[in-house]
Amino acid sequence: MKQLSATLITLLLLLPTITNGQTKKYVQYGKMDSWCVRDIKESPIIGSKTKRIYNIGPKDTIRINKAYRANTPWSSSNAYARVAGVTKTSCTVTPDASWDGSKCAKLETKIEELKVAGIANIKILVSGTIFWGHIFEPIKTANNPYSLMNWGVPFTERPKALVLDYKSSMPNKGTLTKCKVTSHSTCAGDDAHQVIFVLQKRWEDEEGRIHALRVGTAMTRIEKPSSGWVKNFRVPVIYGDATQNAGYKDYMKFGPNGLTYYTRNSKGKPVKIEEEGWADANETPTHAMMIIGASYHEAWVGTIGNTLWVDNIALEY
Repeated sequence: MKQLSATLITLLLLLPTITNGQTKKYVQYGKMDSWCVRDIKESPIIGSKTKRIYNIGPKDTIRINKAYRANTPWSSSNAYARVAGVTKTSCTVTPDASWDGSKCAKLETKIEELKVAGIANIKILVSGTIFWGHIFEPIKTANNPYSLMNWGVPFTERPKALVLDYKSSMPNKGTLTKCKVTSHSTCAGDDAHQVIFVLQKRWEDEEGRIHALRVGTAMTRIEKPSSGWVKNFRVPVIYGDATQNAGYKDYMKFGPNGLTYYTRNSKGKPVKIEEEGWADANETPTHAMMIIGASYHEAWVGTIGNTLWVDNIALEY
């Protein structure tokens, strides 16, 4: 009887949560409890220190400088780079304590420094971001960082909403910093966290270009700090032409002035995902992009100190 009870409890824990007639299903590693620890040794010219970075995925400890590959949909702004023969790391996403005593993901906007003995002190601003896809490591250039990543994963479901728990800190509101290598400037401006879940129908043409129609759109910006954890924060998915929906915001648009992300085509070449229109509201997607970031600005721009904690990422059906 005890063995049967334990089996039933295990099965119940694996079942989706049903609330008010809605089914909430956690995405893979969406509870943020499982992390891979990676210890990367940086180059002697910048100090030979061993730096620790993290990946959301199967629990593991890796103590060798190598690209990360695992059975997980998640990647992040944490990076193992080797530029001009110099190995460097960046870590803006880390595991942290959640509201219920488990783990969550902590995303920070901060300055990363690279001190080259007797030559230079290089600084860049990096905003913590987690996303579905993967980075092609080691990163070999700081130019066009979006092209160094494969954005999105195969996905054919049609959820009603993205649901998550979050906590926000914004200690330096009103100040915007742009910092890339030797360029550094600060001005009046604002930043916000972004939450993006986009469904696309993609296809490749004879020349290897990747085209897409936008099937579903779930996007929001968190513009104010929270007093604590905000639980079951819901972002509804708008199917079809989002511009016709009362909840449409300008940042939801596609095309050259909206999302510009990359993928690898069938030949392994990085190409832009060219969103060309709104799909029919009943269309079935082929891919999904999930992006959650401490900043919504372009690379190297943001408000230093902005921090977003996220946990229990799920899709509602």
